Amino acid sequence: MKEKYLRIGTSYFKKSLYPLSSGDFVEILVIWSPELIRQDHGKNVLSEIERYDGFICIPENRPEFFLKRIQDYYNTYHQISKSPCEGDIENTLGFLAHIFGEQLELGIDYLQLIYLRPTQILPILCLVSKERNTGKSTFLKWLKEIFEYNLTFLTNSDFTSNFNADWSSKLLICIDEVLFKTDELTERIKYLSTANTHKTEAKGKDKKEASFFGKFVLCSNNETSFIKIDSDEIRFWVIKVNKFQKEDVDILQKLIDEIPAFLHFLINRKLSTENQSRMWFTPDQIKTKALLKLVRYNSNQIERELVNVLLNTMESLDIENLDFSFSDLLNILNKFKIRYDAVEIKNIIRKNWKLEQAKNSNQYQKVSITNDLDFYQNVTKGRYYSITRDFLSDYNDELMTI
Repeated sequence: MKEKYLRIGTSYFKKSLYPLSSGDFVEILVIWSPELIRQDHGKNVLSEIERYDGFICIPENRPEFFLKRIQDYYNTYHQISKSPCEGDIENTLGFLAHIFGEQLELGIDYLQLIYLRPTQILPILCLVSKERNTGKSTFLKWLKEIFEYNLTFLTNSDFTSNFNADWSSKLLICIDEVLFKTDELTERIKYLSTANTHKTEAKGKDKKEASFFGKFVLCSNNETSFIKIDSDEIRFWVIKVNKFQKEDVDILQKLIDEIPAFLHFLINRKLSTENQSRMWFTPDQIKTKALLKLVRYNSNQIERELVNVLLNTMESLDIENLDFSFSDLLNILNKFKIRYDAVEIKNIIRKNWKLEQAKNSNQYQKVSITNDLDFYQNVTKGRYYSITRDFLSDYNDELMTI
């Protein structure tokens, strides 16, 4: 019975099998009183219990190389239960071809690196599709079956919480139906994707710095605005996943059955790429149409807001043509509490919309807005731009197709 207990530092723990709703069990460590251990197993049992100086988390997925004791520390990384075994992987390769498309070899490299080199920094994998029944969630469930308790699922709110001890030591951190609305969340995941260490925090405990080797996998039905990124971003690998031509309701079980054979395949396969950056892949290798679409949408966000504000203004005044100076436009945006960069606004109206300012100072109907968002016009004089409601409506339709 002594094998059921551990002493970590000065505390005693009992190995306990925690039941899951799936019917499986996961081994956890529960703090246990030394007095109770003596009562249950005799007064001399404490001297026979295995002792460690503390906890450590060192990832290793191959069974033959996994160590529970590393020096005098207890490795909290979960030993994967499925062992590599030669066999057929026809369903797995077909499924991965569906997920990664023409980037299949890169996708297998990505999975191979996670399995064989778990500390290697990798891009943030994003699977997106506005369609249903594409296999995105099945992909996450399959990864869970492979890496078991070294993979965790988070919600958007989980990721925003200050308490991260439950996921900061995981190999894979998966977020389904992701929607990061703030720049802060984007910057946080970008930082973590290339970090080697990270401060973990649990409720009622002090922060502590530990190694971080987590890889992020994001899934979303929103192809264009699930996260805010700019044109210079190189950390995201965004893949548009198409709908299955013919759905196989048993595909997940088939994939699970082939896991041992797939792991054997990964161990014996030669990588198709070489390490060419800190995230292994180069930006050109992971550049996709889905990434460019996401970047283009984000870069056009202020333009969309500008179009909507001007259309709202024209509808409120029931006019088909609108004249405005540059300062008029900025005042309108301020009233609507739109955050903007003046240079960017000027580029939109001059370069994107190709509007030309009146050459001379002439009279025009200036639009003014009260604090209660009531619109009115009054005659003033200045150099102004002119735009029509039809132009804005057509341009808005074009933006919506991006």
